[in-house]
Amino acid sequence: MFAAVRSKLLFVLCLFFLSSTAWAQLCTVVGSVIGPDGQPYKGAVIKFTRTDGNGEYTGQVKTDKKGEYFHGGLPRGKFKVSLIIDGKEVDSVSNFQTEFATPHHADFDMQKLALKNAALNQAAQSGQLTKEQQKELTPQDKAAVEEQLKEQQKLSLKNKALKDTFAAGQAALAAKQYDEAVAQFSKAADMAPDQPAVWIYLAEAYVNLGDSKTGADRQDALSKGCDNFQKAIALKPDDAVMHRKYAQTLLKLNKPADAQAEWEKAAALDPANAAKDYYNIGSMLTNLGQADAASAEFKKAIDANPELADAQFQYAISLSAKMPPPGPDGKVIAPPGMKEALEKYLQLQPNGPNADAAKNLLALLGSSLQTTYDADKKKKH
Repeated sequence: MFAAVRSKLLFVLCLFFLSSTAWAQLCTVVGSVIGPDGQPYKGAVIKFTRTDGNGEYTGQVKTDKKGEYFHGGLPRGKFKVSLIIDGKEVDSVSNFQTEFATPHHADFDMQKLALKNAALNQAAQSGQLTKEQQKELTPQDKAAVEEQLKEQQKLSLKNKALKDTFAAGQAALAAKQYDEAVAQFSKAADMAPDQPAVWIYLAEAYVNLGDSKTGADRQDALSKGCDNFQKAIALKPDDAVMHRKYAQTLLKLNKPADAQAEWEKAAALDPANAAKDYYNIGSMLTNLGQADAASAEFKKAIDANPELADAQFQYAISLSAKMPPPGPDGKVIAPPGMKEALEKYLQLQPNGPNADAAKNLLALLGSSLQTTYDADKKKKH
C-alpha cells in the first residue's frame, strides 16, 4: 500500500513539475494607453507581430475602461507591438523582447506622441533638430525628416523664383512695358497655377496691352485678358473685384449682356459697394440708348447708396426723357423723383461738375424749391 501511495505522489509531483515548466515557457505583456486628451483610452487595439524569424505569431487584445491591457501566452522572442486606433496604426514599439515568467510593459501615450510629432515637424520645417530629437528618431523617421527638409528647400527656391518673377511683372506693368509684363506673369502662372493673383495680374497685363493696340491685335489681347479673368474667378469666385474688372473688359469687347451679368454678380457679393455696380450698368445702358433700363439701374444705385451723387444726377437725367409736354400755363411737369434727385445731387455736390446742369433743369421745371446751392449754405444746414 505504501508503494501505491508513493507512486501516486510521484505522479502528482511529475504533473506539477511539467505544468509549471509549461507555464514558465509563456510570456506576458501588460500596458496602458493614454489618449490625446491625456485620459485612459478604452477600446484601443494592441497588436503583436513576431519579427525575429523564429516562427510566426500574430495576436491582439483591447484596452479596458481603465485604458489597460493584458496579453499572456506569448512565446519568447522579439515582437512589433502596435497601437491600432480605428483600424490605423498610430504608434508602435519595434524589437520588443519578451522573456519567460517576467511580465513586460509596453505603454503608449498619444498625447505625448502628438506633442513630439508637432515639435519634430516644426524642427524639420526650420531645418534644425536638437540632439535629443535626433536621438529619438528611428531610421524611418530620420529618412522622412530628411525628405521633408529636401521638399522644404525645393519649395523655398520655388517661392523665391515665383516672387522674383512676379515682382518683375509688376515692375514691367508699372513701366507700361506690357509685352514684358505678359511674359513675366505667364511664367508666374506656370509656377503657381493655383494662385488667383497671378491670373488677375496676367489678365490686367493683357488688357493694358490691348488698350495700347488697335484692330485685331486689340481684340486678341482683350480676349486673352478675359480668358485669364475667368481662370482667376474659377479659383476665387467670391471676389467681387475680379468680377468688376472682368465686366469692364467684357464691355471693351462690346459684350454688354455679359458685362452686366458680371456687375450683378459683384453687387450680390459686395452689397456695401453695389451702388457703383448698378451705376456702371446704368451708364452702359445709357450709352446703348436704353433709357428705361438705365433709369431702373440708376434707381437701384441710389436705393443702395443715396449718397452717390453721380447716380442721383444720372437718374434725374434718365427721368427727363419721360417729361410730358408743358401744360397750358407753360410749366413743365417733372416725372416723380426727378426734382428730388436733382436736389439731392446739389446737396451732395453743390459745386460738382454737373451742378450747373442740375440748377438749370430745376429752373426749367418751374420748381418753387430752392435752386441756389453753395458750400457755405450746405454747411449751415
